[in-house]
Amino acid sequence: MAGNVVTINRAPVLTLWGAVVAARMGYTWEEALTLGKAVAGLNAQAKGRRLGIYGQPKGPERGGEPKKVGLGEDYWVEIVGRPIPVKQTADGVRAVVKDRPIDPGSVSTYLQSKLRDNLAPVREAMEELAGSVSPDELAKMAYEMYETFRPKIPSGVKGWGVAGELDLDLVRAMARRASGP
Repeated sequence: MAGNVVTINRAPVLTLWGAVVAARMGYTWEEALTLGKAVAGLNAQAKGRRLGIYGQPKGPERGGEPKKVGLGEDYWVEIVGRPIPVKQTADGVRAVVKDRPIDPGSVSTYLQSKLRDNLAPVREAMEELAGSVSPDELAKMAYEMYETFRPKIPSGVKGWGVAGELDLDLVRAMARRASGP
């Protein structure tokens, strides 16, 4: 990390921010990790479709299989402005992809591999920001906050998978502004 800037792709930033937001909303860290990973995955999928990188899902009207209902989810929760399918497991709440609960250990490993020595300072800055407002306010503002601090990348397909700069001073300044004088 040069100064307080981390050069990184948006996906791990959104994964960590989603986890921090979920934890602030009362989920355990293991539960929150799965929710953060689901938020980032769903966002990437939606953006990829919008940019034409991924095709639209093939339902029966496009010659595909009928859409499955009940892909293992017990209910849905909203994290960072996105509804996430979840399942209650013996280990707690887990976001699900298709019909499988996300493993929090794999999300932790993913974040460590992407952020390396920057994981702790980035998480601390995000936790400071999430803690600067009430959980109810955070639920309403989390995506807008993310849009403000997320790494800046080129628009369109040129920005797909490109690393940008995450400015931790900006994240901390947002926390100070949100918490007031």
